[in-house]
Amino acid sequence: MRTQLTTIFAILIGIFSFAQSGHIMQGIGAVNMSMGGAATAQPTDINGAIQWNPAAIAVFDGKIASISIGAFYASPELSSSMPAGMMGAGSPAVNGTVEDELGMSPMPALAFVWSKPNSNHTFGASVFGVSGFGVDFPEETNSPLAGANFNPNESSSPINYPQTAGGFGHITSNYMMVQTSLTYAYSVSKKVSFGLQPNFNYHALELGPNPTANPDLPPALGGTGKLYPTAKGTAMGYGAQVGVFYDSKSLLKLGMSYKTRQYFSEFTFENTYLDGSTAPDNTFTMNYPSILSFGMGLSGKKFDFATDVRFVNYENTEGFKESGWKINDDSSSPAFGHPTGAVNGFGWKNMTIFSIGLQYKIKDNIPIRIGYTNNTNPIKDSLTFYSVSAPAVVTQAAQIGLGYTIGKMDINLLYHKGFRGDGNSGTMLSPKAYNSVTNPLGKIPGTNVSYDMETSMFQVTLNYKL
Repeated sequence: MRTQLTTIFAILIGIFSFAQSGHIMQGIGAVNMSMGGAATAQPTDINGAIQWNPAAIAVFDGKIASISIGAFYASPELSSSMPAGMMGAGSPAVNGTVEDELGMSPMPALAFVWSKPNSNHTFGASVFGVSGFGVDFPEETNSPLAGANFNPNESSSPINYPQTAGGFGHITSNYMMVQTSLTYAYSVSKKVSFGLQPNFNYHALELGPNPTANPDLPPALGGTGKLYPTAKGTAMGYGAQVGVFYDSKSLLKLGMSYKTRQYFSEFTFENTYLDGSTAPDNTFTMNYPSILSFGMGLSGKKFDFATDVRFVNYENTEGFKESGWKINDDSSSPAFGHPTGAVNGFGWKNMTIFSIGLQYKIKDNIPIRIGYTNNTNPIKDSLTFYSVSAPAVVTQAAQIGLGYTIGKMDINLLYHKGFRGDGNSGTMLSPKAYNSVTNPLGKIPGTNVSYDMETSMFQVTLNYKL
C-alpha cells in the first residue's frame, strides 16, 4: 500500500526530471536554471535557494509560492562497431548508430517559503525532481538474424543486435528521483544566516535489459538461454543539507552548503524475461552523492551576478563507486567462480560543476538572465559500456531567461541548450568469452561503443507573493 501511494504521489508531482550534470539537475525552475544553476550565494528566487543553500531563504519576506513546469528534450546517439571475423570466419566488419526515441519529458517543481515580519526565522517546503535519466534505443533490425536481408554495408550497430545474436537488443531506461524537503533558516544578524534542511526521497528505475541481474545461463550450462530480463523497482531514502549565507548589504554575497549523501533502501527489481515469463528478483543499491557547494554573488541596482562551484562525490556513493562483474558464488552451479554477467555498479568518477549567471533589470519589473554551466564527465572511457543506459555526458550548457512582474506575480521563462561534446568511447565488454586475470573487464579487441548527447528545454515558473 505504501509503495502504491508513493508511486501515485510521484506521478502527481512530476515524475520525470532529466539531469544535465551527471544525473544531477543543474538547477530548479526557470529563474535558477537561467542563472546557470548558481544560487549558493545569490538567491534570485526561492527554488534556487532551497535547492542549493537552505540558509539563503532568509532573504525572502512574507509568503511566496512557486510552481514550475517545463518540457525537456534529449537527443543521445549510440554507436558501436565490430571487426571482421567477430561473427565467424569470413564475417564482415560492422558499425552503426542508433538514435534515441524517448521524446519529451515534463519537468515540474513546487516550492513555498514563509516568514513573519521582523522575524529571525524563515521556513520553506518543496517538492523537486532533482535527478533523472532515460533512453530509448531501438533494437537493430539490420543484424545477422535478418538472414539474406542483412546488409553489413549499411548502418548496423552490434550493441543493439537482439540478445539472441549477442547484443542488448532494445535498450531502455527511465530513472527519476523526487525530493521533498522542509527548510529552516535562522538569521543570526542582518548579514548572516544559517540553514538546515531534512530531505525525504523517492526514486524509481526501469531498465531493459537489466545489467544488475544475472542473465539466465545458456542451455549448455543448464539454463534456458533467456538471457537478460527487463526490470522495474522503487526505493525510499533520506538525507540532509546545511548551509551558511552572508550578505554584506552593499555588493558582496558569500555562501556555502553541504548536501549529505542521500541514503536509499535497496531496489528490489521485479524482473521479466523478453518472452514475458517471470525472472528471479534481484536487489541493487543506488544512493545519491554528497554535494559540497561554494558560491559568490555581486549585486548592484540593475544587476545580480552569481557563480557557484560544486564537488560531487560519486566515488564514495553506493551504485556508482563499484565496477566490474559479479562473480557466481553458488558452489552447485557449473559456472561457480566465473563472472555472472551482472554489473557491480557504474564506476563513475567524482565530478566538478561550475555555474555562472547574470541578471540585468531592463526595468525594475523586467529582468533578463543568461547563464553557463560546465561540468566534468563522470564516466570513465574504459567503462563506457556500463553506462549505455545512462549516457550522462553533456558537459557544457547555456541558458537565457526573461522575467516579468505584474502585481504580486513574477512570470519567468527559460530556454536551455546542452551542447553535444566529445561524449564517451570505449570497447565493448564480455564477462563470459573474454574475461581473464589480465583482462578482468572482458574487453573485446577491436570493438568500440560510444555515445554523445545534446539537450534542450523550455520552462515557465510562476512566483506569487501571498
